Order: sequence, then structure tokens, then C-alpha cells
Amino acid sequence: MKIRTKLTLQYVGATAVIFSLIVLSIYLFSEKNREQEFFRELKKEAVTKANLYLSKQADAQVMQSIYRNNREFLDEVEVAVYTKDFKLLYHDAQDIDIVKETPTLINSTIKNTELAFYENQYQAIAMVYHYSDSEYIITAAAYDGQGYTKLNNLIWLLFILWLSGLAVLAVLGYILAREALAPVSKIVNEVDLISESNLNTRLVAKNTYDELGELSETFNRMLDRLEQSFSSQKMFVSNVSHELRTPLSALIAELEVALLRDQRSNEEYKIVISNALNDAKELKKLTGGLLDLAKANYDATQVVIENLRLDELLLDARELVLKANKDYSVNLIFDQDVEDERLITVRGNDYLLKIAFSNLIENSCKFSDDKTSYIQISFYDEKAIIRFSDTGIGIDKEDIENLFIPFYRGKNSTHIKGQGIGMALVQKIIKLHKGTISVHSHIGEGTVVTIEIPHIIV
Repeated sequence: MKIRTKLTLQYVGATAVIFSLIVLSIYLFSEKNREQEFFRELKKEAVTKANLYLSKQADAQVMQSIYRNNREFLDEVEVAVYTKDFKLLYHDAQDIDIVKETPTLINSTIKNTELAFYENQYQAIAMVYHYSDSEYIITAAAYDGQGYTKLNNLIWLLFILWLSGLAVLAVLGYILAREALAPVSKIVNEVDLISESNLNTRLVAKNTYDELGELSETFNRMLDRLEQSFSSQKMFVSNVSHELRTPLSALIAELEVALLRDQRSNEEYKIVISNALNDAKELKKLTGGLLDLAKANYDATQVVIENLRLDELLLDARELVLKANKDYSVNLIFDQDVEDERLITVRGNDYLLKIAFSNLIENSCKFSDDKTSYIQISFYDEKAIIRFSDTGIGIDKEDIENLFIPFYRGKNSTHIKGQGIGMALVQKIIKLHKGTISVHSHIGEGTVVTIEIPHIIV
């Protein structure tokens, strides 16, 4: 069911309930008013006839004759007059006798002065009437035909108004729902036209302060992320293809050279195999970096997060680097005494943080003449700070701006082996851990990479 139809049905349903309550209230009020009005008419008629009889202004037989004649055409009131000791003085039609007078009824009337009640479909009253220093009991009863006719007419009128009102409101509700949802239909049509070939298209938000404007803005932000993701993916695939082609081409070339001559010396074969092995190692290192880069792009909710001590992570990363590079040197320095280990404990992924720290340590050593990396750990407020510094060749200001672009390599680093993945990988890992990374460097003096990661709140 479409929202337009659903809104219309909900609107009509709510209106139907309200209309029904209003119509019911009108009916109940009208019925109560009819009932009270007719009881008042019964009392007037009873008093009038009792006065005529008791004052001898009209003969009893004449009054009874009038009653019987009128009863055929009108809802004539039947009146009876009793003494307080239950002696009948006058009755319009004792053979009809709508009100079945009993001693109990007479006693109850004397006690309450006046009673109003129903005898089947007839309304009736019983009252104490004072006349010439005497008290009498009068009963009166009749059917309110005219009142019920008016009430039935009112019921039909209310039903027609209720039905026609709901019909009009249903049409009006559908039109209003259609008009209200027209911008949504427009948004749907615009979004439906957007594909990977025109991801730069954006929705036009006429009013950014209403819900539809917010929806359009949300779609646009999503399209920004998708466009950025597609662009990164295309650039990544292009760069990966280029970077993988180089070591593969070199490996193939070495092997083809080895096959050009039928016979070679053992020394020549060793040289070919050694070169091919180096190319294979570079290829392995490159694919490993690409896999790590892919892992760093995971959603934070899909990464295993636990409490980790930074000093232990750095020691493990140093061990990994030194194991692969015997000539490297790594110095770990604490700027402050750690009285509470929570100050250097972070929430993170063990594998990814070791990869990030290993890359930074290796870069510091690789680009320094003394092959030495200095690591300083400190903390303040809610963050732990790690500085990786060296006294190496430094990085040009222009290169720093592009340092975190995958496969980008600085102008002064072309003579040193690398794939240009490390810093991009480090940045993604640090961002994944809600941290920040900054680089300060001077050509010929060295580089300092500073990382700030939230530690566990003390």
C-alpha cells in the first residue's frame, strides 16, 4: 500500500471516529432534551385535566369522550386522579389504563412528591397535586409520537451528513496527501535517474528546513560519499594495476632472459634466481600492503576492538621491524611517568595498530642515514600522544600535502624502495581509531609524525 493511500485511509478513519462521536453526542443530547420536554408536557396536561375535573368546570363523561376521540388522531395524554388513600376519582380510560396504578406507586409518589418513568413505549408521571387544601395523586401517560418522528428525521439527517462529510473528506484527504507527497515522488524520480555514470548529480532542495529538504540533503550527502567512494575505488584499481605491473614485468623479464640461452653457468643462474626472488619479495610486500589497506577500510563496527596498551603495541611493532631489518635502531622514550596505565591504554584493533606503528618506525629508519627511529609517548586530558621522529632526509612541503594519497611518493624518495602505500594505510588506521595524524618536516633535518589517540578516561 502506498503512503498516499495509507495517509488518506488514516485521515478518513480518524475523521470518521471524530464525526461519529459528534453525531452520537448530538443524538444523545436531542433524545435527552425530547424526553425532558415531553415529561414537562405530561405534567402540564395532568394539572390541566385535574383542575377541570376538580373544579367541576367539565363533566367527567365529556372529558373521557374527548380523550377517546382525540386518541384516534393524536397522542392524547391519559390522566387519572386518586386520593392519597388510593381511591380513584377520575380516569380518562380505565379499560386502557396505560399506568398500572398500585398502592406501592401511590405510596412512592407521596414519598417523592413526583415520579417520572416509562411504561413500555409510553412516558409517564405520577405527582402529588394540591387543590383546595387537599392533596391528590395524579398520573399521566402518553406516547411522544411527534418527538420520536422529529428524532428519526434528525437521525437520518445526521447519517447523511456523516456519510457525505466522510466522502468529501476522503477526496480532500487524497488530494492533500498527493500534494504533500508530490515532492517525494519528484525526489524518487530524480534519484532513480542517478547511476554510476552521473554520480555528480544532486537533488535540488527548495526548503532545507522541512523534512523533505532534510531528506534531499541527506541523499546529497550520501551521493557525496558514494561519488568519493567510486572515485577512490577507480583510482585504487588503476594504481594497483600499475603498481603490480612493474614487479610482474621485471619478474617475467628476468625469467625470459634466463631462457634466451640454452646453457648458462651456475653463477649466472644464481643471479637470475636472486633477481627474480627479489622481485617476488617486492610483489609479496606490495600485495600485503594492499591487503592491509583494504582491512583499514573496514567499517569500525566490523573490526574487533579491545583495550590495548600503547607501550606493548610499540614494543611488538619495534620487534617486527628489527626482525626484518637487522641494521635498524628504535629508541622508545616516555616523556612522563605513568602512574595510571589507563592513560596509555586505548580502545583499538591489535593487528591494525601494529601495522600502522610498524610502517611509521620503518619509514623513520629507512629515510635516515643512521637508520634510527625515536618514539616518544606522552598523554594529556583524554588523549595519548605518540611522536615518531628521525634525523633523515626530510619531506618537502608540497610532498607533505600529498603524503596520504595511495601510491604517492615524494620527489626525494625515488632512490629508496617503497610502494607509496604506508602513509595512506597509517592515516586510515588512525582515523578508524578516532585519532589524528600530523607531519612536520624540514629538508635535511628530519621528520616528526605525531599521532593522537583517545585513551581510556580516567
